[in-house]
Amino acid sequence: MALILIRADASPAKGTGHIMRCLALAEALRDQGDHVAFVTAEITPSLADRLTDDGWDHYAVTGDDPAAIQALSSRLKADALVVDSYWLDADWRATVRPGFRAVLALDDLADRPLHADLVWNPSPYAHTLPYDRLAPGAGLLFGDAYLLLRQEIARAASGPRLPLADRDSILLTFGGSDPAGLTVPVVKRLAPALPAGIHLDVVAGGSNPSLDCIRAACARFAGQVRLHVDSRRMGALMAGAGLAVTAGGGTVAELAALAVPSLLVVVADNQAPAAEDARAKGWASVIDARGDRTAAADAVAASALSLWTDLPARTTLSHCISAGGIDGRGAQRVAAALRMRLSA
Repeated sequence: MALILIRADASPAKGTGHIMRCLALAEALRDQGDHVAFVTAEITPSLADRLTDDGWDHYAVTGDDPAAIQALSSRLKADALVVDSYWLDADWRATVRPGFRAVLALDDLADRPLHADLVWNPSPYAHTLPYDRLAPGAGLLFGDAYLLLRQEIARAASGPRLPLADRDSILLTFGGSDPAGLTVPVVKRLAPALPAGIHLDVVAGGSNPSLDCIRAACARFAGQVRLHVDSRRMGALMAGAGLAVTAGGGTVAELAALAVPSLLVVVADNQAPAAEDARAKGWASVIDARGDRTAAADAVAASALSLWTDLPARTTLSHCISAGGIDGRGAQRVAAALRMRLSA
């Protein structure tokens, strides 16, 4: 049994996606017999509670001082490190690297030396990025086969699902913290325009700084809008949705595994390539929401309504996703690759 530290952060500004995709990997590592501990410098209260509730060891460190994780690793006798961060620079990575038998970097940006033995990037464009220079000699875990899906999502993907024509809900989620602030304006535009009998399932993180405003907006449409805060039922909500409206990020892979027709809302530059690939493959419609929030909310609501009323278009999206063949075992493959590197 190896002891593996996962270094990732979550905050309203940084979002919660890094922790959430690391949770998928942690589940797979635990299933193969390894012990996992999360190490954070920033974490939202709701995610900290989730780690505790789910039985994960969790250690807090101060800022980006490499001495903190070096001391922790030495005390715990850790074997491996997983780093998932846009904010820990090359100097930090070079300093901590010698203290571990193996280092896995979860990366999307390819913008710094990674000092890693394994590099994970499921983007369809990962093979075009300069990882031969940023992580020379590293094993490369690229493409859909390595998408990190939590077990809850994988179970929902393998279970029975209603036909699209029988589903009566639209799922709306802009991530755990919604840094673009789109949830409230989209709810206000979309909810009153929905056909009778159609529900809007809104998912928000418990540490979202606008949660009170989101609650108030959803309460205005109590008969049609259902708010889910820190939902542990994302698999069921996705599987029951006839359409999902979501920001780019890890949620996209989860929706793809469940073949949910989706409207992807690009709110950050690093989301654009994957969203464009999904559009090119026929997996999703895409809205670029970078820029004016009011105009973006107008466009999102209008596109969502248009897609909802076009069942053939949603069916085509769903069939294209199914043809893509995401099997939900990416986390197990990444965990196995790390185990193999430790055994080398």
